[in-house]
Amino acid sequence: MGLKKRNDPGKQVARRMTIDKTAIRDAATVIVLRNRMTNPMILMGQRGAKAAFMPNKFVFPGGAVDAADAAVPLASGLPGGCTERLAEQSQPGLETALTVAAIRELWEETGLVLGEPGTWAGDIPVDWQSFARMGYLPSASALQFVFRAVTPPGRPRRFDARFFLVDADAIHGDLDDFSRASDELSHLQWVALDKARDLDLPFITEVVLAEITARVTDPQPPTTVPFYLHNEEQSLFLQIKGYPMPEAD
Repeated sequence: MGLKKRNDPGKQVARRMTIDKTAIRDAATVIVLRNRMTNPMILMGQRGAKAAFMPNKFVFPGGAVDAADAAVPLASGLPGGCTERLAEQSQPGLETALTVAAIRELWEETGLVLGEPGTWAGDIPVDWQSFARMGYLPSASALQFVFRAVTPPGRPRRFDARFFLVDADAIHGDLDDFSRASDELSHLQWVALDKARDLDLPFITEVVLAEITARVTDPQPPTTVPFYLHNEEQSLFLQIKGYPMPEAD
């Protein structure tokens, strides 16, 4: 998961002054799956060597939820069942902000558009003006909520990250054109799913990859979502809605 570096230095300073870096922040990550039935590939990029969180690691596009995300209208919502699972053990009403954050971070970090053709009504938030100029409204209809994980204690940043899967066929434009991407992730590339573990990955990314590999040929949203929960007392591997995962044989 890549956290967004803003281009406006003043905005960066303001964010640093107002964000409690010891708190667990809600975040959204997007796994874009290409050629899932023939030669499955996923989109990944590398975090910078000086990044405070996961330096040098290869990650999926994503980042923390911004306060403004909750007010961004969606052309279409999540598919059936995903909203209910996303809402479980979360702050009331957070589902829209998480979904919007996923689409925004995908756009900012890769330059890829997940949306529907349309015209924005009213004032367009600063973070969405370049997206709107492409002629699209954000749409979540192709996103599937597939995984959730909380960063373990003791890390310089902690996130409650929700992972969304989207088929690359839902992306508008050239899948190999990253010219509109920010500089947050370098070496953006499509990686064969069975070769991704050869990269320098965070542990949780390896866990998510195993889940994606197991369901790569199933286009339907999962009926339950794994939840890797860490707190000061213990680590739990749960299933949303709330049942412990069965132990491996």
